Amino acid sequence: MSTTRSPLNPTLTEILDRLQTGGALLPESKENLMEVVGILKSYGHVLDAYWRNLTYISESQFLVLFPFFKYFNGDVSAKKLLQHLWHDRINLEFSEYCMRAMLWHGGGGLDKYLDSEDFSQKVEVAIAAKLKGNFLMQGLHRLFPNFLPEQMRQMAYYHALGFFWSFMSPMFLDLSDRYDRGEIQTIADVVNHVIAGLVGAAAKPFTYTVKIKGQDYEIVPASAGLNFLNDTAIPYVEAVFFRSFPFRGTISYNAQDNFRDNALVQKIPYEISQFNYGVLYADPLPVGGAGIPPTLLMQDMRHFLPQYLHDFYKLGVRGEVDLRVKICVSFQKSMFCVTTAAIKALAPFPIDTQEPEQQAANRKYLQGWLKRLAASRILTVQDISVLNV
Repeated sequence: MSTTRSPLNPTLTEILDRLQTGGALLPESKENLMEVVGILKSYGHVLDAYWRNLTYISESQFLVLFPFFKYFNGDVSAKKLLQHLWHDRINLEFSEYCMRAMLWHGGGGLDKYLDSEDFSQKVEVAIAAKLKGNFLMQGLHRLFPNFLPEQMRQMAYYHALGFFWSFMSPMFLDLSDRYDRGEIQTIADVVNHVIAGLVGAAAKPFTYTVKIKGQDYEIVPASAGLNFLNDTAIPYVEAVFFRSFPFRGTISYNAQDNFRDNALVQKIPYEISQFNYGVLYADPLPVGGAGIPPTLLMQDMRHFLPQYLHDFYKLGVRGEVDLRVKICVSFQKSMFCVTTAAIKALAPFPIDTQEPEQQAANRKYLQGWLKRLAASRILTVQDISVLNV
């Protein structure tokens, strides 16, 4: 991830000017608007399935060592099992991939709380209640006292991501409805819609409670003071939009250093903070290849594409052959709009301020973001069309 302090290149400067005049990281065009709204409608439907399953797992599959039926949401039947084995289902594994990115990269108040003594005490109480009468598991817990608490730490992130997506899903579906009614006519309207949603949910408290034998046990209490924006939304953007993980099969985890042209090439940064494998940086072309996690998301979204977007994709030279790649390009465009909303919502002063000192502070703030995004696909999406990928 670049940390250079050199001046922005001309295109990034144009984007900076556009941001300060009410625009977005993605330029205005009818095609971009249609792609962004259409793909977010599909994404909203997928997220609805994702967040419900994450919440189910966190509330019903905690401290289950072999949760064979965790993707069934408590509804296990022969028909559903066959659909699962035949892969006629939503790829809920991708939601766990995002959860693990948040767990690994951490950040926010949740990460700090999970390292606290209060969390440890509450988890031990819940573990004791869950294992009452189970002498085998009690023995396992005594032998490996950190194993089950770490499972509960992970469960907290299941719940946190489910909590975050439970707000984002209806926000994206409402965006599509407003577009259909003619209320959303520009990319700026999309960004403002997302900002309103983020601000509206910003202070919503995040808590996590499990039920054991009919009794509630607090894992993350309200007294921890955690909320939607600071402790779920921002860590999610940092972990999934920016950092994520190198995709296996595209970058070697074993050969960290290779000599090429007498120069030492480091394939994966040693510092996790320098990772830039998130959705804003990823190359869409590998999508569809084995072992590439976003392929699962693109496969899920293709089931919910609005007809106007599906018809648009068919106009491309390859038709539907590269449908997942087209979906990925549109998805990246939409995520640059969501990123714009997050950046503007966190700006030190309102973006439309007329005070020179505040404008200068905002410009410096935005420059920092654009320098970080310089290595992403931000320049590519300025003029890319899915019909030409």
